[in-house]
Amino acid sequence: MNDIGFKMIFDGWAPVIRTLVLGTLSYLALVFLLRISGKRTLSKMNAFDLVVTVAFGSTLASILTSSQVSLVQGVLALGLLVLLQLVNTFLAVRYPKYQALIKAQPTLIFFQGQFLTDAMQKQRVSREEVLAAMRQHGAAEPSEVDAVVIETEGSLSVLTKNASSLDALDRVGVSTSGSLGRRKDAAESSSR
Repeated sequence: MNDIGFKMIFDGWAPVIRTLVLGTLSYLALVFLLRISGKRTLSKMNAFDLVVTVAFGSTLASILTSSQVSLVQGVLALGLLVLLQLVNTFLAVRYPKYQALIKAQPTLIFFQGQFLTDAMQKQRVSREEVLAAMRQHGAAEPSEVDAVVIETEGSLSVLTKNASSLDALDRVGVSTSGSLGRRKDAAESSSR
């Protein structure tokens, strides 16, 4: 019984050496593959990028902990993930319809002093989060802010200049369609 407990803690030097060697080599391979694949492989993450990053970690963990996975298999799997990410970004840059399929569009959630509650609910952003983003950008009053946009990877951009029209926001790729519906409803009900 004592032997079983000891084996769970230390099962000999061979697995330890295997983990050290494979861990070092697979880490170096991953760094090399990410370096040659370019900056976009691990840029600010959208949902697809997050999936790829988690897959990198899972693959690296399998290389380290599974005696069923050889170094060559693991490096090949990491290389495949990098290749798929390169193909994905290649297609997204060249084909707008493909990009729209895999990436969200920035969405307007605050405009000219009004919280756009429909857009905020759809994006699951609270009023407090919008106010916090304004404070982080140095705005003491919502009236100092032209617009707040939730970006494709979930960060909030606060625009304090040159965002005074929906057309200006459309030109920089922000989804404004339908954004003002609830704002108008709120304005009408408050004027009654």
